[in-house]
Amino acid sequence: MRGLVIEMKTRRHIYFSGTVQGVGFRYRAMYAARSLGLTGWVRNLWDERVEMEVQGDLKSINLMLRQMEEGHFIHISDMETEEMPIVEREVGFHIIG
Repeated sequence: MRGLVIEMKTRRHIYFSGTVQGVGFRYRAMYAARSLGLTGWVRNLWDERVEMEVQGDLKSINLMLRQMEEGHFIHISDMETEEMPIVEREVGFHIIG
């Protein structure tokens, strides 16, 4: 078929550093992920970082990350990212912890 594009699903485990707690980061992540059809979770860590696992097509994940950086008070100074195995039948994107 002409014009058919198949997006491969991927899962990323990401640690965010910077001004990422107390600025609406998790809620912005949840809104962006849900609007793009991504699944996973996000939570604050004791060391002032934020941890996230997000699953979907890479283009949508990258768009979500760009949208999060547009937050007025959010400043991401570093992201540690690794690829993870896909979680089958995962539904929704949630704030945990």
